[in-house]
Amino acid sequence: MDFTRKVRAAAVQISPVLYSREGTTEKVLEAIDKAAQMGAELVVFPETLIPYYPYFSFVQPPVLMGKEHLRLYEEAVEVPSPVTEAVSQAARSHHIVVVLGINERDGGSLYNTQLIFDADGSLLLKRRKITPTYHERMVWGQGDGAGLKVVDTAVGRLGALACWEHYNPLARFALMAQHEQIHCAQFPGSMVGQIFADQMEVTIRHHALEAGCFVVNATGWLSPEQVSQITTDDKLQKALSGGCFTTIISPEGNILHPPITEGEGIAIADLDFALITKRKRMMDAIGHYSRPDLLQLQLNPSQWAVVCGGKSGDLPTRTINVLPYGQPSQEGIFRPTSPFEEGSKNE
Repeated sequence: MDFTRKVRAAAVQISPVLYSREGTTEKVLEAIDKAAQMGAELVVFPETLIPYYPYFSFVQPPVLMGKEHLRLYEEAVEVPSPVTEAVSQAARSHHIVVVLGINERDGGSLYNTQLIFDADGSLLLKRRKITPTYHERMVWGQGDGAGLKVVDTAVGRLGALACWEHYNPLARFALMAQHEQIHCAQFPGSMVGQIFADQMEVTIRHHALEAGCFVVNATGWLSPEQVSQITTDDKLQKALSGGCFTTIISPEGNILHPPITEGEGIAIADLDFALITKRKRMMDAIGHYSRPDLLQLQLNPSQWAVVCGGKSGDLPTRTINVLPYGQPSQEGIFRPTSPFEEGSKNE
């Protein structure tokens, strides 16, 4: 890994075109172009930006949200599709790494999905939020451990989590243990009020300090007109405000660009990877400051499948990987091993 390089990153605060997959995709492509003109090598967009975050589920009871839920189905994104191809082409054209949140449709289900496109346009990662939060459980299915993966990109080792996944310390540790250099965080924005922004700041700054990595955080934003489109109830409209905190954090927990808390905009910062070593020299949570003889993470990195079997239709033939962070040796002495090495499987 190169800890001497510098990377220019962009976090985009943007509003969707409500109820329009094509309209929001066009805004994404325009933002990629603008970020590239600003010299960005990495651009991060908010949670489920295409076509839009399901704000309706936060202000409508389940018995009334069927119409809006079906409309989201109609506008959701399949992978692959013309939407993913357009973003891939933009990434390749500008030689820029793109991290994008979508509502993914897979058959009869929707998922909160994060996509990482490398600078050559290749789709390196498609991960799904492991547990939708509160009202979101009426909208999305669950992800699996296969998405808790850090990928090598043109700008370094990238990991991503969505919203309250950042409150799951083991999910964060799974990325930390893979030597994440840049963490891409996505939140919906325009929800709950200022307390959401305050909590978000604490969360992303803590992860930067704990992981010794940069955090590029992007939140969405709704205009007053869009809030009125979602609900005409004055009391409920207050629940669709605030909660925006688009910024970039250093491994020392410092804010590298003034947070964007309302309106649309792009936060830009240069990431000096030397700061990663500077932080980890003091506290490396998965190295010299860890105690794997006392504390371990067990991770199942398998992708879920509703049917598993051999060619003849027998019961599952593949091994499910349930991997501890370290394994005791035959001599009984604990020797740390990587949970992400090929062949490190519990039979």
